Parts: sequence; C-alpha cells; structure tokens
Amino acid sequence: MKTFTKYLFCISTLALSIVSAATPYDITLLDTVSVGKTELKAGDYKVEMQGDRAVFTAGKKTFTIPATLGKSEQPFVSTVFISQHAKLKEIDLGGTQDKIVFAGN
Repeated sequence: MKTFTKYLFCISTLALSIVSAATPYDITLLDTVSVGKTELKAGDYKVEMQGDRAVFTAGKKTFTIPATLGKSEQPFVSTVFISQHAKLKEIDLGGTQDKIVFAGN
C-alpha cells in the first residue's frame, strides 16, 4: 500500500508541474509582426508554451511557433516585445521571470 501511495504522490506532483508550466499569458500586439513564416496581426492574444512551441490564440485562431522559454535573474516589471524590422525576437512577460525566445527570426 505504501508503494501505491508513493506512486500516486509522484504522479500528482508531475501533473501539477506540467500544468503550472503551461500558464497562458494575455498579451496585446500593437503592430503586426512576423515570427518565422507566421504573421501575427495587431490585437489581443493568449500565449502559452507547450514544450518547444509558443501557442498564440486569438478568438478561434491558433498559431503555433517554435520557441524556447527562458528565465531572467529578476522579474520583468512589464511585458516587453523585442523585435527587429517587424520580426518578433522575444517576449519578456511582465510580473514573471519568463521570456519567450523565437530562434532564427
């Protein structure tokens, strides 16, 4: 019985860590930007990391883009978009230490 309890505890802990890693963030793009081959028009989005991809959702539209989740040493004060020539490079998520980095863009 102890083995079953330990097993159940491990599975529960793993499930909670996966759920907390996929926290969606609300962002607003003020201008149209491109990320890889995807064009994101100005507007409100929910973005969340799912493995090695950032998933942007606007209404019923979903865009999946390769990305990595990085951490900074200090929490970001506000959400900041880093772009170059209308190509989105990084999103620093305000109130967290999380940053979404888009490679090869």
